[in-house]
Amino acid sequence: MRAYIAGPLFNEGERWFDEQIADRAERVGIETFVPHRDGSATLREQGDVVRIFAEDVAAIDRCEMVIANLNGVTTDDGTAWELGYAYAKGKHLVGVYTDMRLQHHLQIVNLMIECSLHQLVRSLDELETYLREYTRA
Repeated sequence: MRAYIAGPLFNEGERWFDEQIADRAERVGIETFVPHRDGSATLREQGDVVRIFAEDVAAIDRCEMVIANLNGVTTDDGTAWELGYAYAKGKHLVGVYTDMRLQHHLQIVNLMIECSLHQLVRSLDELETYLREYTRA
């Protein structure tokens, strides 16, 4: 099984947390693609956004699952797009939201994102437990 790790990646903390998500998935035997880690360094250095986009879309297409870092006041717009694309492709979607802030007392994150997820977890430990059970099923 392969998982695309979606999430903001614009500072060290965001990239670190995305890598923690990947680590938990890899612990249970899921192969991961983390864009800033596994994408082409040459494309990033060149700033070739068209080819970076194509590379990330192809990576989502190759994966059976998308695990998304949803932390923050709002979900990162790129992450939201990746989830929408993956949803349309019928991928299994898992959201990770460890943030204490809630969007609304009846929802944890934006309702369109929350309702598209197969599972929403509130910690890395909960993610690992869910993935372990999911891969055994």
